[in-house]
Amino acid sequence: MTQQTDEQRVESLGYRPELSRVLGLFDNFSVAFSYLSPMVGVYSLFALGVGTGGPRYLLLMPLVVGGMLLVALVFGELGSHYPLAGALYQYGKFSVGPGYGWWVGWIYGIALLVTVASVDTGVVVYFATFVNNIFKTHIDGTKHSTILYVTVVLIVIQTLLNIIGAKVMGKIARLGVYVETIGTFGVAIALAIHGFHHGFSFLFSTAGAENVKTNLFAVDFGGHWLTGAALVAILAHSYIFYGFESAGDIAEETKDASRHVPRAMRSSLLYGGLASFVLVAALILATPKDAKGYGDSVLGGVPAILAQLPQWSQDFFLVMVIVAFFSCGTAVQGAGARLAFSYARDRQIPGSSMMRKVSPRFHTPANAIMVGAAVPILATLLVNVNPANDVHILWFTYPKGINALFALVSFGVSGIYLSFFLTVLGSIIAKRRGWQPAGEFKMGNWGPLVTWGALVYLGVMLVNVLWPSGLTSGRALVNYDWITFVVMLGIVVVGGLYFVISRPDKRASIKV
Repeated sequence: MTQQTDEQRVESLGYRPELSRVLGLFDNFSVAFSYLSPMVGVYSLFALGVGTGGPRYLLLMPLVVGGMLLVALVFGELGSHYPLAGALYQYGKFSVGPGYGWWVGWIYGIALLVTVASVDTGVVVYFATFVNNIFKTHIDGTKHSTILYVTVVLIVIQTLLNIIGAKVMGKIARLGVYVETIGTFGVAIALAIHGFHHGFSFLFSTAGAENVKTNLFAVDFGGHWLTGAALVAILAHSYIFYGFESAGDIAEETKDASRHVPRAMRSSLLYGGLASFVLVAALILATPKDAKGYGDSVLGGVPAILAQLPQWSQDFFLVMVIVAFFSCGTAVQGAGARLAFSYARDRQIPGSSMMRKVSPRFHTPANAIMVGAAVPILATLLVNVNPANDVHILWFTYPKGINALFALVSFGVSGIYLSFFLTVLGSIIAKRRGWQPAGEFKMGNWGPLVTWGALVYLGVMLVNVLWPSGLTSGRALVNYDWITFVVMLGIVVVGGLYFVISRPDKRASIKV
């Protein structure tokens, strides 16, 4: 579609075009890619993946990327037909109904805002390390007050940049793409030049991860890798490969959105998968050969492996990491703000009259972006809730040493997968009711196979994420046994109370 027909499509769906359509295909791709962010994901989850599954965990990555590619195809068809801000909320609303869309948006929106807090708090330790290296200071990046102060400053800066305009967000995302490329392929090349300690056959080994005596986290998988260690190690990948859907969140600010949004979704996922695969492979091959050195470097994470490189290159890559985290947080906040704006246009949440306003100067949903700052800041305060002992609550135990923000972040991925599952299910329901996609991108005869494949993948992975298997299991390294499920249940209950009392679905109008 052309820019004009996109505007007409927005009007035909019941909305007055208010946002500036200033983003091109590469901008749209950049926002989606920056949200997905291979560097942020790998730097955060490398130790979990290799520690639970050994080097072979790398080979699980194509399964996750392939599963999510099916999802991206379904979303691309929906996004092409409904090029609206708020993406998943709008897809659910038009596919099944206003109430269904509200629930998809509620779960997805909370997960988005939690992710902002997760990303921005995650950069603090790298920021502190860089500052200490340069200025010879002794800032403790793990200290709760340091995490809070740095995160608040980051969120304020990201908010101001997002308010100034979508074009600025696009430029930051473009910078993120360049940085991610350097920080993934560049790191791999640097480690290769320095010299790998293993041959490529090492990538097919488990390094004893399936046995409790040789598992780096001392987790007992009963000697089973495929049906034990792999089920947990794959979660390190599942926590990375989403964010491509944010291309749809900014559809109303993208030129020729019906054509460009689906392309951006697919390309950001595939390029993110390639970059992540190369980076993880290089990191694994660069681990020391001896058992102790291997274990220390894996548990020490990416910085411990990069310590082999000259100090100047370590500092350079630290800067790349910091910029990648910043770009990722900016993109996620921008996506979350567009969802809040989309909700507000349909009067779906309290304060809708305020949040639906568009800045006359910058043509951005400035008030919605402010909300996208306030909620993550409030979530960041939870970093101070850190019990020194196990807390027994009803039938489950809240483990000691896990701050409340980590527990909330553990919901982030499960919330993403649940909202994705509901969106794909909504597409199936819509087609059974006779809906025919009419956007620039259609799956054609492959549609049913792709859609059902996406639904099965999301359902299996969601169960794998949520399944409570005890605090001593490997899965508890991710979902803290019952905690992730209980947090999700709590968010659903809060949403349910508001839904029953306010009935927002009665206020949303639909035009086809």
